[in-house]
Amino acid sequence: MIKVVILGAGNVATHFFKAFKKAKNVEVIQVYNRSEASLEVFKSNTQTTSDLAQLKNADVFLVCIKDDAIEALISKLSQLSHLDGIVAHSSGSVPLSASAKRNAVFYPLQTFSKQTEVNFKEIPICIETSAAKDFPVLKQLAHSISEKVFEISSEQRKKLHLAAVFACNFSNYMYSIAEDLCNQNEVPFEVLSALIKETAQKATLHSPKSVQTGPAKRNDQATIKQHLAQLNNADYKEIYKLLTQSIIQQDGKKL
Repeated sequence: MIKVVILGAGNVATHFFKAFKKAKNVEVIQVYNRSEASLEVFKSNTQTTSDLAQLKNADVFLVCIKDDAIEALISKLSQLSHLDGIVAHSSGSVPLSASAKRNAVFYPLQTFSKQTEVNFKEIPICIETSAAKDFPVLKQLAHSISEKVFEISSEQRKKLHLAAVFACNFSNYMYSIAEDLCNQNEVPFEVLSALIKETAQKATLHSPKSVQTGPAKRNDQATIKQHLAQLNNADYKEIYKLLTQSIIQQDGKKL
């Protein structure tokens, strides 16, 4: 049985807690958060604390907090002599901590929101440890909730996180622009649902470059000019121009 203490009470921490509660070989023995109020949702299922000095010892301390606060918290944990477990953070962009005695990374490559359930079995978990002896423990912990576990270095993870921003965050912003354009013209956004799903599915089954479609792919200047003329929002127009230019240049075509 792997004993885990989760530090944090946000989206990632909440989903990890739910997933580990279903795992047969994992016990979440405690959840820590600075805000006592944020711990209310966990209190009926495990012990909680807002005092680092009251942390229980565990096999793994999983740090799921904002990136800019990770190093400071791990540094504080390293000063608590009664703790000797692996300290793993869940960030995609923060390197292995230099503060922890047994530092590690346990990064789930997924976007999380508290109100949306996820199937952890399908979520890739990227792991890294400073000590080789700790890797099997983290690997076992990852496999307890996911079928997709990868050993990824800090440098690889930085690039992976960057790629994820393009694949997830930027693409979602494109959806928000599409929704705005639909709303402006009283068209239900759900009309685009099938298109969005089909595009995402194709991108996972093939190289995205090979399934690129649209006026920029065809270098259809008449349609491109027509689209630009319809855009009243200056930011949307610049984004359209930049993406169109990039797609055309990707194919080695001239503007």
